[in-house]
Amino acid sequence: MNHPEEPAEAEPLSDLKKGQNTSRGIYAIAGGVMLFAFGALVAGVIHSHGEQADTSKSAPADGKIAFTPPPESKIPDGPGGDSIRHGMAIFRNTGTEAAQYVGNGLTCSNCHLDAGRKPLSAPMWSAWVSYPQYRSKNKKMNSMEDRLNGCFSYSMNGQGSPSGGPPPKGDPIYTDLEAYFHWLATGAATGAKLEGAGFLKLKKTPLGYDRLRGQVVYQQHCAECHADDGQGRTDLNSRSIFPPLWGPHSYNWGAGMTQVNNAAGFIKVNMPLGAGNTLTDQQAWDVAAWIDSQERPKDPRQKGSVADNAKAFHNKEQSFYGKTVDGHLLGTGTPPAH
Repeated sequence: MNHPEEPAEAEPLSDLKKGQNTSRGIYAIAGGVMLFAFGALVAGVIHSHGEQADTSKSAPADGKIAFTPPPESKIPDGPGGDSIRHGMAIFRNTGTEAAQYVGNGLTCSNCHLDAGRKPLSAPMWSAWVSYPQYRSKNKKMNSMEDRLNGCFSYSMNGQGSPSGGPPPKGDPIYTDLEAYFHWLATGAATGAKLEGAGFLKLKKTPLGYDRLRGQVVYQQHCAECHADDGQGRTDLNSRSIFPPLWGPHSYNWGAGMTQVNNAAGFIKVNMPLGAGNTLTDQQAWDVAAWIDSQERPKDPRQKGSVADNAKAFHNKEQSFYGKTVDGHLLGTGTPPAH
């Protein structure tokens, strides 16, 4: 989902050549940072110090406040700036900077694009001013550290990591990530309703979503980068260029992206990479259903059967968890990644 569709008449490339060509393109963008550089962000740098915009002119009818985070060049010197920079490095290169706690081939910036800056890809500047908050997922008030612990547990599949779980409470990884988020939110008031927060809440379509229609969309618009089998693309040094969308190297069944509505909203705005909002709403719903109806690592909260876990944690979600697809009960999990 991270690349515009190639012209139909283009000569097919081998996987090796695809990886080489894609690698060159990615590394040419902002020094090789994966999964960012969207044209809309360039215009956003106008508010270079992260001030709130003039709400008398820019606040939309719903009262949300326009906001742009500060540019990387504004990170201060000294120990505080060092912590911010390390938090940004963790966010961009999670499997390297927090390797002990990552059990898949993803980084934080795979879902929170442009290193947590991009509106409507759950930007971290909006998340920072929203916490602490109560989350129904774990039925308690959550600090930002609690929220990050969940990200490592589910989206980064901490159960498959060398440590077997997320970073322990109080780990410096959390401190540096929080320092980065706090800096991104420079000028935003705590509790402010910011324009571009979270993911797009995509309206349901009259047809509903259909995974088999989504398979066609996937082959047309997504497989070029994420591969026919959804396992993504790596460069010649086995570094991930485009992330795996299902299977043992992807997010597990506890992650929010397994909910079709979340995936559809993300896809509509952000995918294919650099060509967001080119898929129809129907295509976004359908391809989200195709992606989220594939097996992936098991939900780490599961103690008994898939059915019991579905009832406990997934019964209010738009999810394929616990459903039988093509004769397979989804939620049983994939073999450990190697």
